[in-house]
Order: sequence, then structure tokens, then C-alpha cells
Amino acid sequence: MPLTLDALTILDAIERKGSFARAAEELARAPSSLTYAVQHIEAGLDVLLFDRSGHRARFTPAGRVLLEEGRALLAAANALVHKTRQVAGGWETSFTIAVEGILPVALLLPLLDAFYQLDQATEVKLRHEVLAGGWDALAAGRADLVIAGGDAPAGGGIRTRALGRIEFVFCVAPQHPLARAKKPLSQTDIAAHRAVVIADTARNLPLRSAGWLQQQPRLTVADLPSKLAAQQAGLGVGSLPRWLADREVAAGRLAACEWAGGNPHETLHLAWRSGEAGRALEWWTRALSQPGVLAEVLDAD
Repeated sequence: MPLTLDALTILDAIERKGSFARAAEELARAPSSLTYAVQHIEAGLDVLLFDRSGHRARFTPAGRVLLEEGRALLAAANALVHKTRQVAGGWETSFTIAVEGILPVALLLPLLDAFYQLDQATEVKLRHEVLAGGWDALAAGRADLVIAGGDAPAGGGIRTRALGRIEFVFCVAPQHPLARAKKPLSQTDIAAHRAVVIADTARNLPLRSAGWLQQQPRLTVADLPSKLAAQQAGLGVGSLPRWLADREVAAGRLAACEWAGGNPHETLHLAWRSGEAGRALEWWTRALSQPGVLAEVLDAD
């Protein structure tokens, strides 16, 4: 006979309650009907699930395997029911947020905790994208919502909301020659020194460059922690977001240099595809737009 979820539910109840009688009580069934149901399962599988030689029936090794594996199936079935109800209620089954690589994902964790309090089954995926990579991920459907710097790609189909500006500070290792400069640094001063840059993660859009000059030698790394480590080791120079630069300079691990013309800034945008709808998108768009969420990394007003 085909194994049913009802059969697995019966076995689960018997094991948890410790007896057929207590399991029958929990399932609101007569003990005799439960006994018959178990015998029917054993006959259909041609397997003995219980050892009845003692005072109390106990699971055989085969019965124990069916019980444990069956619980996984019961959990999957319950999750499927829950997810189906969530989708019917307007929740996405999965939702991907791409965060600009210069931002700490930790900023989103309190929001993620609040989101999970809604008791819904949307699978949230957080990922870092760099430079044009966030826009690329959004346009290609690899992300549903992005926090990205710069401007949206031409062609429309994307809605944006400005979140604020982020300032960049030019930093070098304390022992680096530029750390001893007595004047604001010009492009000529910087050009002779290796730049540490994070690779743009865009796959289809034109790659962007940021914080380095075309004539500079450069070391390309994959992420912000790698860039920070390389600059601390004196392997190159470059700009870091102020939230990170201030911390490292205060600790003596880096030295800040003054730019001729002042520190550069970039506007961060929250962006999503036009025409998209869903309760997760609505919730996250509203939550990330709240003042203060990114306050510790953005320029003060």
C-alpha cells in the first residue's frame, strides 16, 4: 500500500506519547482503530514495525527508520502547507536583497529579525554586490531589492529611492610614504602608488571604477575586508567608507590623508523592478526607507 502522511502521523504520535492508548487520545481516535491502522501499515509494507513480545510494544529497527525518516517527510509537508498559505496571502517564496559591498550586512539583521517575527515562510537571501553589480543583479532578476550606489542603468523598468550619501576617506598604512604628506593629495601624488580596489561584480552592465586612477597600478580584491587588510599591510592605498575609516584610524591601523578638493561622496539608492508586487517587497522597501536604519554609515544631515 502507498505510505500516507496519516500513517506517519500515527507512528509519530505513538512514539511521542509512549503508548497506543495515549496516541489515540491525542489523535481523537479509538485505540482499536489505531491498532488496526498500524497492522494495516505493516501488512501493506510487509514489514514488522513493532516488537510486541514484551509488556509494551516497541519499535523494531525497521520501524524506527520509518519513524525517523517519516518525521522528515511530515515536517516537509507541514512546511509546504505553510508556504502555500503564505503565497496565497501574497508572500513571496524567496526574496533576495543585494547590498552594496561597502556596507555591513549587520545593519540589516535587526530588520531581518523583525521580518521573521511575522511568522511567514519567505526564504530571505542576503548578498553583497559591488559597484554596478547591484544594478546588474536587479536588472537580471538575481535580486529583488538592492541598495546600490551611483545611478540606475538606462532603459527604465527600475524604481529608485535615495537613501542618503556616504563619504569616502583616503587611507594608507601608517608607515606608507603618503602618510607623511604635509598637504592635501593631488592626483599626481596618488598616481605613483598602487591602489587597492574591489572588483565590480556586474556580469552584463559596463563595469565601473571607483577610487583609483587609470594610470595607477592596482591590486584587485574580492571584498571590503580584503581591501582593508591589504591597505593595513601597506600593499596599496585607497578610499574607504567613513564609517570604517574612522574606526581604523582611531585604532592606529590606518592613517587618513586629505584629498585636494575634499572627500568624495556617493548617493546610495534603494531600488526594485517596476511592476513587481509582493508583501516581502512591500515590507522591506518600507523598512529600509525608515530614517535611522543606515544612519551609522551615511553622512549626517
